[in-house]
Amino acid sequence: MSVGESACAYAALILHDDGIGITAEKISALVKAANVDVESYWPSLYARFAEKRDVGDLLLNACSGGGGAPVAAVAPTAGGGGGSSAAAPPPEEKKEEPKEESDDDMGFSLFD
Repeated sequence: MSVGESACAYAALILHDDGIGITAEKISALVKAANVDVESYWPSLYARFAEKRDVGDLLLNACSGGGGAPVAAVAPTAGGGGGSSAAAPPPEEKKEEPKEESDDDMGFSLFD
């Protein structure tokens, strides 16, 4: 990300935090006040993006990851009989936590 992009992104965040509408003119004014030179298209690009997306929602979901929870698919049974068509979920794997070694296991103690 270039300095101009970062400056416009920070300006948009400042405007959002102050509850001011995010426009290209206001982004440009903040960037100019910070003495940062940006390409002329960056402020309008960020303003158009802020019109389409809720900045607060983006901030709240920034670390939510890509997709949603995995969906379990139900496979048809081979027999086609009158049994239940829903398969039981696979059992969860239990991970053993490594046991901490004590000084007794090594045959000596720190204070012997």
